[in-house]
Amino acid sequence: MVAPRPAPWHGLAVLVALMLAAFTFNTAENLPIGLLEVISESLRVSVSAVGLLVTGYGVTVAVASLPLAHAMRAVPRRHVLTGLLAALVVSSLIAALASSYWLLLAARLLTALAQALFWAVMSPVAVGLFAPAVRGRVIGALSVAGSLALVLGVPAGTWLGRQSDWQVPVAMLAGLGIISLVTIAVLLPTSRPEEEHAAYGISPDARRFGIVLAVGSLSATGAFTGYTYIAKFLSDVSGFPPGTVSTLFMAFGVACLAGVSITGALLDRFPHAALTTAVATQAVGMLGLYAAGTDPVAVVVFLVLMGGALGPVFMATQNAMLHCAPQRTDIALAANSGAYNAGIAAGAALGALVLPLADVRGTFLVGGLFSVAACAVLLGARLLRQRPESAE
Repeated sequence: MVAPRPAPWHGLAVLVALMLAAFTFNTAENLPIGLLEVISESLRVSVSAVGLLVTGYGVTVAVASLPLAHAMRAVPRRHVLTGLLAALVVSSLIAALASSYWLLLAARLLTALAQALFWAVMSPVAVGLFAPAVRGRVIGALSVAGSLALVLGVPAGTWLGRQSDWQVPVAMLAGLGIISLVTIAVLLPTSRPEEEHAAYGISPDARRFGIVLAVGSLSATGAFTGYTYIAKFLSDVSGFPPGTVSTLFMAFGVACLAGVSITGALLDRFPHAALTTAVATQAVGMLGLYAAGTDPVAVVVFLVLMGGALGPVFMATQNAMLHCAPQRTDIALAANSGAYNAGIAAGAALGALVLPLADVRGTFLVGGLFSVAACAVLLGARLLRQRPESAE
């Protein structure tokens, strides 16, 4: 039995609330990056300790996604989402009031636990509100909202935190969370998870599921092997002054937003090509930065290519999971989120190992090669799929 869809305007309102929640979670995750020095001085801890607020967050999401999805697989999604958003609100308020590093770290880990399950639950709920023909566009809308956190949320929060105090933008995240919480609590119907329209994959395929997991993990490892040290690359290798580096960071974020917007519009028509194109573009961007790192014009071009691919890779893997999930889509999406975040952590660690051996330029070579490996997995899977057809 499949639950009835809510009224069209209810569905649209819930989608907007989920987009706002995605924006809020992504802003919460990355906001300390822009406020490292401010938080460090306020709490009297080292900058590297504040950096652990971001690293610990990502590791928590990677480790907790799948176990939490299993534990909550029978709970109605309205209850799960309202609980997760309540955790976001409470943890943001605790963080805003934190006077010690350890209390702030505990609040951050609570937010990370909520986000770990949010990404697994959000997509099936959102796409289930609309007809299957527009699922790619719904995923695209959620990805655009998440990307806006890097283009708008983190820069605005950084500016506000420097103008006032770092606790102010953190507290504002609680306000955004309340808006999403109330909207979803009022308008999202209560139904059993297995009765939702996107509870199961459209074309279950265990082999395709494994391939997408591998591609997402390899791509994330490759991207963050270099991206973690992009500021050092732009200053040390390319010779850009600090002010220009900040502008290039903004250009990278805008390219990411443009990439998810364009890919989202085409995802329903070309779901397989979208993932291949995004991974290949990432490989070209990273290897291009390695090869032409001293040419300012070429660096801008390849940086935009890399930025334009970073968001679409994860978005395309999420969309693929809605098609090929062997069983429940929430479990498949949790596995995908966990694998991708594990790749992020592995990439940052790998870059740290490469840095003293091959300098910052080498991190982009290694990252580009991991991206090429992801392309090779996709190509190999396509050749294996075509071989039985050619033998007939």
